[in-house]
Amino acid sequence: MAITRLGPNQDITAAKIAGTINFKNIVINGDMSIAQRGTSTASITGNGYAIDRFRHQITSAGTWTITQSTDVPTGQGFAYSQKLDCTTADASLGASDRIRMMQRIEGNTLQSLKFGTSNAESITISFWVKSNKTGTYSWSANDDQNTKLISASYTIDSANTWEKKTLTFAGTDSPSIGIDNTSFLQCSWWLGTGSTYSGGTYRSTWTTLANSDEAAGQTVNLADNTANEWYITGVQLEADTSASDFEFLPYDVNLQRCQRYFQKFIGGNATAFASGVYYSSSGFLGTLKYIQTMRDAPSLSASGSFQVRSAGTNSASSIVISGDAKIDSLSLQCTATGTAGDGGVFRPDSSGGSLSLDAEL
Repeated sequence: MAITRLGPNQDITAAKIAGTINFKNIVINGDMSIAQRGTSTASITGNGYAIDRFRHQITSAGTWTITQSTDVPTGQGFAYSQKLDCTTADASLGASDRIRMMQRIEGNTLQSLKFGTSNAESITISFWVKSNKTGTYSWSANDDQNTKLISASYTIDSANTWEKKTLTFAGTDSPSIGIDNTSFLQCSWWLGTGSTYSGGTYRSTWTTLANSDEAAGQTVNLADNTANEWYITGVQLEADTSASDFEFLPYDVNLQRCQRYFQKFIGGNATAFASGVYYSSSGFLGTLKYIQTMRDAPSLSASGSFQVRSAGTNSASSIVISGDAKIDSLSLQCTATGTAGDGGVFRPDSSGGSLSLDAEL
């Protein structure tokens, strides 16, 4: 995508902005450039997130390491890919065992698809993929609000070679997309599964969900050998009947979009996370303002050691309650020793600490 640079005497207009970035890609972080949780996560055997916005779901299907890799297709503009590396094999998956990568997309961001009307748009998913293991893989999209499904196969033809895959589906005139912040569309890349999810047939049109049709015809079990690895980047879901060039967003814009779902505060004892006041000689109440407004009131998790600094004195602190969470801030109630009525700041101590806010779908 060419980026238009405006001269010093040129006005910024809506038309010029629209011609530069259209936000046509419904998927967030499709270039795998944002990894707030860290660039490598090892010993994965269950569900969760590594690279931002992409959820892994692993059910009795080996052990994995997920990495933000610099192995990318040559000449396509990508700096990163997401790598899934099998570290403990499972050569024989049970019927309901599975491994897949997915992104859940909220209804608020899908209104332009016009689903539920006679003008429903076709959608096209495209991505670059690479693996040592050739064969038939599956992709599916679930309508989480109306239990409908589309699915199809794609083939990795050449081992250890980047290949671009494109799948297109017609829109649906029934039902419509909910206008809310809950999951409407769940897009899944299947890497291995048993018969519960692979025993049916692929769905070229939106029809009632049946689990056996989600990964119908999947022949690859990426968990069958510790030599197996799978890379993906350039993920783009758009309203069209064909794939267009990947839409690169500025790094800061991409980060802000990810922070709607997850954000992390990291620092040492010179970094104040929250300001507040001692409400008693042993209790401190502070307000944590988020970096970015979030999709919903988040859950809070803490790592490391913390302190409250007040009147030039540091007091070791632990978080007792994270209450009254909103989409833009939350209250931190902490144990700490001080003087009732004095102000202060809540921060990591010299050994460092972090707070994570999670509003993922």
